[in-house]
Amino acid sequence: MNKNTILLPEWALQSGLQLTWPHEATDWHDYLSDIQATYLEMADAVTRYEPLLVVTPHPDEVWQQLAKVLSKEQLSRVVMHRCPTNDTWARDHGFITLTADNGAATLLDFRFNGWGNKFPADLDNAINSSLYRHGVLGGTYVDHNDFVLEGGSIEADGNGTVLTTACCLLAPHRNQPLTRDDISRKLKELLHAEQVLWIDHGHLEGDDTDGHIDTLVRTAPNNTLLYIGCDDKRDEHYDDLYCMEEQLRTLRNAQGEPYRLLRLPMVDAMYDDGERLPATYANFVIVNGAVIYPTYRQPENDAKAAKVIAQAFPGYDLIGIDSCTVVRQHGSLHCCTMQLHGSLHGEHQRA
Repeated sequence: MNKNTILLPEWALQSGLQLTWPHEATDWHDYLSDIQATYLEMADAVTRYEPLLVVTPHPDEVWQQLAKVLSKEQLSRVVMHRCPTNDTWARDHGFITLTADNGAATLLDFRFNGWGNKFPADLDNAINSSLYRHGVLGGTYVDHNDFVLEGGSIEADGNGTVLTTACCLLAPHRNQPLTRDDISRKLKELLHAEQVLWIDHGHLEGDDTDGHIDTLVRTAPNNTLLYIGCDDKRDEHYDDLYCMEEQLRTLRNAQGEPYRLLRLPMVDAMYDDGERLPATYANFVIVNGAVIYPTYRQPENDAKAAKVIAQAFPGYDLIGIDSCTVVRQHGSLHCCTMQLHGSLHGEHQRA
């Protein structure tokens, strides 16, 4: 493998974006039409900027849905792949891709075990091998199913640093008995990173992932970190997020420089059936030329979040998508997507 092969940051040029479509056999069944409407809105936003890969057991049904809302030009950018699925969280079961100087992609297929065996994941864990076997994604396939790693648990700054959270990667039923040092060495080796920075604080109530970094801290161009902060001392998150903020001030990139820190607002508490939901503005999606960010029907907070994201991504279009349905299953927009850097082939394209 080319030693200059790296884990690109999400704002690097993408070949497309993956959505794994919700269907009646997923946890979305009680409000399937609502979540499919959200996915259609995401598909509309993505295909204005780049190709879209849709993984689904029901491609004809999904194509009919897409054809009602997308233009012919947008539909020409859609690639469908028929595949059985447990759920929809492409961020965590999708390929993590390394990219060489010449653009060649190395498709890393890590094991997805339902965030530490919390939920069935056998079908979702097989999606990547299916995509590769059927020639949907081009690149060199590398099987790492002996190591659990979810895409939402890591962030790359594009300059040699990978960030993660201790509460997730050291959680039960991931990679025990590996220690923190063991996992750091493994991540540096497999992701070609110069250093791994561990966030030791930060937790959102209702989060099934044990604290994915993409709900808390995100990288952006110009050595920038966006993070969620909490000003309400009565909020159960206040102490931990304060400690996280203090830790972020101490972090240095691989060149020894402090990060530029931009603080996102906290979403006012949201509940479903009495349970607090892990709503967060950090869970935005970057595509070629745009940032798709979650909104929560909280106009003041939604506007504040958009302003901060705009600071981090000057020149990008900003697209807000209502995420009140997505968060009912304890995720948000970034969790639903995975960017693609390998070549996306049109063998399964419908036009």
